[in-house]
Amino acid sequence: MTTETVPTGSPAAQAKSQELTLIGALRANMRDYGLLLALILIMIFFQSFTNGVLFKPVNLTNIILQNSYIIVMALGMLLVIVAGHIDLSVGSVSGFIGALAAMLMIGWKFPPELAFLANPIVAGAICLVAGAAIGAAQGYIIAYHKVPAFIVTLAGMLIFKGLSLAILGGKSVGPFPAEFQLLSAGFIPDFVGPTATPFIAENGQPVVLHTTTMIIAILAIVAMVFFSIRSRARRKARGYTVEPFSLFVIKNLVIAALVLFFAYMLASYRGLPNVLVVMAVLIAGFVFLTKKLTFGRRIYALGGNLKAAALSGVKTERTTFYIFAIMGALAALAGMIYAARLNSATPKAGQGLELDVIAAVFIGGASALGGVGQVAGAVIGAFIMGVMNNGMSIMGVNIDWQQMIKGVVLLAAVFFDLYNKNRSA
Repeated sequence: MTTETVPTGSPAAQAKSQELTLIGALRANMRDYGLLLALILIMIFFQSFTNGVLFKPVNLTNIILQNSYIIVMALGMLLVIVAGHIDLSVGSVSGFIGALAAMLMIGWKFPPELAFLANPIVAGAICLVAGAAIGAAQGYIIAYHKVPAFIVTLAGMLIFKGLSLAILGGKSVGPFPAEFQLLSAGFIPDFVGPTATPFIAENGQPVVLHTTTMIIAILAIVAMVFFSIRSRARRKARGYTVEPFSLFVIKNLVIAALVLFFAYMLASYRGLPNVLVVMAVLIAGFVFLTKKLTFGRRIYALGGNLKAAALSGVKTERTTFYIFAIMGALAALAGMIYAARLNSATPKAGQGLELDVIAAVFIGGASALGGVGQVAGAVIGAFIMGVMNNGMSIMGVNIDWQQMIKGVVLLAAVFFDLYNKNRSA
């Protein structure tokens, strides 16, 4: 999450890397560092005001499980918003796909020759294809018929909310097969075996760690540091300005400490949830897509200046079509995660989720005008929303006040974004 600035001046000066001052680096990356600092401060605040409940291993696991589907949809919504669009249908689509999964596995009785459709893996694949098809259909209307995304997805929100009610018959359907529940309620096995520690838990028993979780965390930290060092070296070699080495070290130490802390907490409970592994793979994939692939650059070009992107050879209609297809597939995955967590499909599933998803992306630094936004920011924004929801619930804050506080946070995030743009203009 580091801003790269090409040095100006003579060609000779451009070939030589320059190191920003500490103040300059902080200003250039104010939004990125501010987001991470905000998340840390919010967690410390709720840890204090919940009498230490927030950081308990079981509660941290619950925060991940409760917000997994928000983060999954936020990744797709980031692409949509960066491209200059909006998708109001994701909540209803996720609810509809959850209902479809329930009917495939439980509700509909297939003849013997079609019994394979009720298999959780086959049903899950069908649901993912259905979600992608829904997103593609909306993307086709938006891209090729020039109907505003707001109108198309608003219509989609109403359509799929109605379809959920229709196929469920107005009642909840469940429980799901045990294999399907593992998507949201399962944990990775400990391939190495538990490790005893000298620490004592609240119940008076020694803390025993899920060793595989700790090994994965250490490997992730090593990989993160390696790629950070390599990225910084490449920027220097190409003549880009880089952050001061001291700030670079501090940033990586803070992130590594946070990863190690949360891994320790999860390892002292039941280890890594399956859904966290799914999220990690998706996050890594979307970071690669947005930073390394031509398709990712085209998305930013689309939101930055649509006409300029078209004139430069970007197939804007096709790119928009693909963006909404990806969003539909992620909404489908989120819908299955949500249904697996509830262990049933309900007619009201997914209602209002689109607001949390959109808020997470905007809080994470995406611009309402398009062209700006990062995967890491969207993930941090989702966790900020999740920690606030969890912390206020533990404190017993009424739902009306929770909604107002989240609205104020969203407005402040957008105002801060506009303020930075006006100041740099």
